[in-house]
Amino acid sequence: MSLYMNQKVSDGSSGWAIEVIRSRRRTLALELKEDGRVLLRVPRWCSGQEIRRFVEQNRDWIERKLRENEERREALAAIPKLTEEEMRALQKRGRAVFPARCAVYAPLLGVSYGRISVRRQHSKWGSCSGKGNLNFNCLLLLAPESVLDYVVVHELCHRREMNHSKRFWALVESICPDFREARRWLRENGGALLARLP
Repeated sequence: MSLYMNQKVSDGSSGWAIEVIRSRRRTLALELKEDGRVLLRVPRWCSGQEIRRFVEQNRDWIERKLRENEERREALAAIPKLTEEEMRALQKRGRAVFPARCAVYAPLLGVSYGRISVRRQHSKWGSCSGKGNLNFNCLLLLAPESVLDYVVVHELCHRREMNHSKRFWALVESICPDFREARRWLRENGGALLARLP
């Protein structure tokens, strides 16, 4: 499916603009991005008049979501940053904790792994390379242990399934039956953790 930007619908009085993306879809849908951009996905045939009518019908939702997004960004900006010394201490502790947790879970999954790195990352909690090297975000040490273990298991499962298929999630669930709670915790609290990066 090819997508392309073709216009912006702006609201002069409120100061916000919507990026319109035309595609082969059949319905109109609004989406608010993390960076505050508002996207409106529309069918290729949709007229400007229909777009403006849809935006007007959803004006309250747009303004509420933009307000909530701004409040969230302000709250995250107010979170105290970790010092360089604290970051170094977290990474040092991570170099002991992550290998120990991998050593517990890898045999249960029947997998091996390569090098383990502990980094400060702004967007990823963990990763697994094609060669089996594992990478973990040191900020996970500030999360509940069940969340840290979920990320370790998630990355180790990629040693058997380098995808996010049903088989992959079934494998994760076989070791972490409440993995959905850990994922929810990261969705709800991960931004606050990442905001602590210096």
